[in-house]
Amino acid sequence: MARESKTPALSLVMPCYNEADCLRQTAGELLRAFAQEQIPLQLVLVENGSLDGTGAIIDELIAEGHPVTKVLVPVNQGYGHGVLEGLRRCEAPMVGMLCADGQVSAEEAVATYKQARAASLPTLAKVRRRFRKDSWRRKVVSVIYNSVMQISFGWLGSIDLNGSPKVMPRDVYEAMDLKSKDWFLDPEIMIKAKYLGVRVFEHDAEGLSRRGGKSNVRYATILNFLLNIARYRAGGELREWKKSARRAAWMQRAASAAPPGAEGRKRA
Repeated sequence: MARESKTPALSLVMPCYNEADCLRQTAGELLRAFAQEQIPLQLVLVENGSLDGTGAIIDELIAEGHPVTKVLVPVNQGYGHGVLEGLRRCEAPMVGMLCADGQVSAEEAVATYKQARAASLPTLAKVRRRFRKDSWRRKVVSVIYNSVMQISFGWLGSIDLNGSPKVMPRDVYEAMDLKSKDWFLDPEIMIKAKYLGVRVFEHDAEGLSRRGGKSNVRYATILNFLLNIARYRAGGELREWKKSARRAAWMQRAASAAPPGAEGRKRA
């Protein structure tokens, strides 16, 4: 199978940490779903310090001619770090991310891209996972985390902040200047989307069971989330970003491009 040379319409980053049990299936379903819709896809698979055969499977997909880009992270430094490394290799005008565990179908990934692409104004499109088949521990973590985030930062356009895939225009991603190397990357995206005035379009998707591997969410994750929330609320990182040249340039460009009468959210 010859690899297509067409410029991708979407670059989709999938961090893979010990996902050998399910990666071929989940990546294959994504590639087929986008190909059936004739949407040129760059699937960026990040070998995120895995200790199993994840890297070999990525190599096999590339050898078979699929539009896959491999990014190697020798030592795992967290989910967010893997995603950020993958985003640096994205080539398309639209970029996105999703997990490798297959808990959201490939068809939902296609639908999310179409929603972001069809928007008349810059939009972050994402899924809200419904009827999730997670363990009770992970459900408890999710409820606590989402509730505390909304209390701390106000309404962020979503009640499933970590729901993925997330898809957005490339220039929105660049204006965000993302930094989080752990699970706080998803809330950082949502917080910065709010302050950029980017609309959030969230649609319901069935939460499926993991195709393989194990969840990396632990009780310690709750503490990590709480510490990150406190750091982001009290620290200077968000304040400095709000003053940054990247954000200022985006706000100026967005204001000049907005049609007369268009509604936008302006944040200080």
